[in-house]
Amino acid sequence: MEQKIEKNEGVYISHMPRWIENGHIFLWLIKDTCWALGWKIAGTFMILPTISVALYILWRSRGHRVELFHNTAICLWISANSIWMVGEFLEKDAECKQYSIVLFVIGIVMLVSYYIFFFKKDRQIEREQEIRLNKVL
Repeated sequence: MEQKIEKNEGVYISHMPRWIENGHIFLWLIKDTCWALGWKIAGTFMILPTISVALYILWRSRGHRVELFHNTAICLWISANSIWMVGEFLEKDAECKQYSIVLFVIGIVMLVSYYIFFFKKDRQIEREQEIRLNKVL
């Protein structure tokens, strides 16, 4: 199933094939499973494909504000998570965790900003679009 992205007064229809998003979740789970199992080489190797697909999804969603904010937060989350993982692997987790926390906080601040400044407006636009669509149907 393919989604479409169209920027039209707040309506979001993704052109992103669903398998890319689902594949990204699969990569993320592999990376974190390697981390939990202590597989240092495999876990470290999985950082690149996981972040690469997250950045690709971010790039594809750049035209829609809500997706841009959330996908940026996801990229920050995966980056923070990866720094933390490598820190544990190198037995420098106390040092690396500080950098992770900074990235986690930036992601949280971004999402809080979105919900404070943009969510209500975007949701209203979506409702208006739904009403117009329902009148046509």
